[in-house]
Amino acid sequence: MATNLEFKARCQSLENLYPRLTELKAKHRETVHQIDTYFFMLKGKDALTPEDCKPRLKLRETDDVAEAWLIYYERPNHNASRYSQYHLSKTNDPSTLKTLLTAALGIETIVEKQRELWMFKNTRIHLDTVADLGHYIELETVFQGQTEAEAIVEHQHVKNILHLGTADPVAVSYSDLIMQKTS
Repeated sequence: MATNLEFKARCQSLENLYPRLTELKAKHRETVHQIDTYFFMLKGKDALTPEDCKPRLKLRETDDVAEAWLIYYERPNHNASRYSQYHLSKTNDPSTLKTLLTAALGIETIVEKQRELWMFKNTRIHLDTVADLGHYIELETVFQGQTEAEAIVEHQHVKNILHLGTADPVAVSYSDLIMQKTS
């Protein structure tokens, strides 16, 4: 599975982050509306999977209705930066795949968000406005062509420039937050 180092935090306002993104010299890639449909999952395939590492399976649909991404990931629920392992699969028939997964697994919840994607080297910076939840920043430093130590240094650099040391960290997935809110 692919690996990245992630951090997520609540934001009162995304506006304060724009000058810091400029200082970081991050590049804006796109702004997109995303709908993530989370499907019910059994406990992880491995009995050694920690209790706080719930496996998740979601279908990510965007404004481009002709394609979507099926994403499976395992990530511990910690406030600090944490490792996430994942698999991605692009589909050109999201409607049929969604029908199949709904029939086989059932829908656990749906998360809608507006996402601004910014890039700094191998770090994806997501400025998210999540329906019914508010504003968040999420960092994903992808392990791609650098050592783990280099990825950690890059991740920490981004956190420092964006002043995320004093941010309100979020340990769980947006799906968990939506389900907590509706229960």
